Amino acid sequence: QVHVVESGGGLVQPGGSLRLSCAASGSSFSLKDIGWYRQAPGKQRESVAAITSGGSTNYADSVKGRFTISRDNAKNTVYLQMNSLKPEDTAVYYCNVVLWRYNTKYSDWGQGTQVTVSS
Repeated sequence: QVHVVESGGGLVQPGGSLRLSCAASGSSFSLKDIGWYRQAPGKQRESVAAITSGGSTNYADSVKGRFTISRDNAKNTVYLQMNSLKPEDTAVYYCNVVLWRYNTKYSDWGQGTQVTVSS
């Protein structure tokens, strides 16, 4: 099992920035697809951004142009740079690490990091 740890959350004013980090244990990090999700109170968990093992990225419409996902395979870490933050970005942000092997999906989640956007 992969141990996943998110960090970098906090309280920020509207218009501000934060950078979240997702660190994963184990080997073969470069082969894994990584996704950031968020869950606001009373809402379902939603996908925010993802990056494949090959470096392809995709974003939710609500964060396009404001958030950037990147990875550093040497550090087993994925980042989510969040700019121009809005109050509606307030949520617990989770990292999901996925590895496909022989048609089997191995998925691990972190415990989440709280992001609060408020003046």
